[in-house]
Amino acid sequence: MEAPISIAVDPGYDRLGIAIFRGTTLIHSECYTPQKGLLPDRLLAVFEHIRATIRAHQPRTLAIETLFFNKNQRTAIAVAESRGAIIVAARAEGVRIAEYSPQEVKIAVTGVGNAPKEAVIRMVDRLVRLETRRRLDDEYDAIALGICHTARNPHTADLRAH
Repeated sequence: MEAPISIAVDPGYDRLGIAIFRGTTLIHSECYTPQKGLLPDRLLAVFEHIRATIRAHQPRTLAIETLFFNKNQRTAIAVAESRGAIIVAARAEGVRIAEYSPQEVKIAVTGVGNAPKEAVIRMVDRLVRLETRRRLDDEYDAIALGICHTARNPHTADLRAH
């Protein structure tokens, strides 16, 4: 029996980081950038891209970070709206949602809840054998989120998924 597939998404307004895992193995990662335009059109593009990704890979669970409060309210609201589009796309396809705080992700990847982004990136590079290419922070964040999700006891992950 093949290991279950999960998708980890780092939500954003300008870019989404997406990582797809089969069990504990990263099988794909990308950074998706919706075209510039009106907010409703950008959110629709996010919804459609996530839905297409889900249909292509058939995951059981989508992991996503909980909201954190940003000093820039405008950015925080845009990320929250993007997060909503992602969650609705997943639920529309029958995929369960697992949510993790940024601190939970950092602890799972580095062992330290307030680790700087550079430490997370270094550990992602160590934990996952990535092909050499330039990655944006959003993609690294999605991979780190996927590592956090797959590192959980499957029973615990099922309890947290809804």
